[in-house]
Amino acid sequence: MPLNRRHFLALSATLPWALSARASTSIPVGLELYSVRGELKKDPTATVRAVAQMGYQVVEFYAPYFEWSENETKQMRKLLDDLGIRCLSTHNDEGYLSKEKLQRARDMNLILGSKYIIQAWSDPKASLDEWKPVADRLNSVAEQLEPAGLKVGYHNHQAEFTPIGGQRPIEVLAKNTKPSVILQLDVGTCLEAGSDPVAWIRANPGRIRSIHCKDWSRDPGKGYAVLFGEGVADWKGIFEAAESVGGVEYYLIEQEGSRYSELETARKCLEGFRGKRRA
Repeated sequence: MPLNRRHFLALSATLPWALSARASTSIPVGLELYSVRGELKKDPTATVRAVAQMGYQVVEFYAPYFEWSENETKQMRKLLDDLGIRCLSTHNDEGYLSKEKLQRARDMNLILGSKYIIQAWSDPKASLDEWKPVADRLNSVAEQLEPAGLKVGYHNHQAEFTPIGGQRPIEVLAKNTKPSVILQLDVGTCLEAGSDPVAWIRANPGRIRSIHCKDWSRDPGKGYAVLFGEGVADWKGIFEAAESVGGVEYYLIEQEGSRYSELETARKCLEGFRGKRRA
């Protein structure tokens, strides 16, 4: 049977990194709302509205979302729909993936329209063997979420890229989790730990569905306080690897804090991101 355009597009959509084949400008950019945590705590609605008005297309809620009522969650979803932006993932404490809390996390993410429930953190561990139960738990959660159409992921910090006995914990997690478990890359912490984010993306094709675009400076007086594009990250190389190999579906600006207010920082980082994309 001839492969017409319609059949080709349907087939392409089944590839793990199908979105990487699209023009890079079609990959949305969002904001991890931890970047505006102070504003979000004061007024979630006004903060999300301000972020959307800046031009962000996606938001990622972090741990406090879990305390919302069902009605509050539905109201937030309506706001997102009204603003024309999406929540594609949430950041979750390790305990939210427990047997007692996973159903609530699942239901809230379905209301928000999220695709990925990301474990945001695990305590640093003394041995590589201590990371294997983390991988086992992620695999179990992946199976439990699959019927709902959701996927689980893991977000790195410095510890996961810091070698223990010559091997990095992130390698243990990648090797011992199913390919469906996404590896959300935090660029800044990867760099601070002395690893190469481009090499990591290329070593894990199709699994880097989202990236926290956080820059980092070697200047100890600046560190994560630099704006996007002011640090040492090779953003051109990261974008190229993410879109040709990594399977990236969306980017997320994240900022620990800077010399500007939270909202001004978010605005300036978005400007910097767009400038790098045009370069």
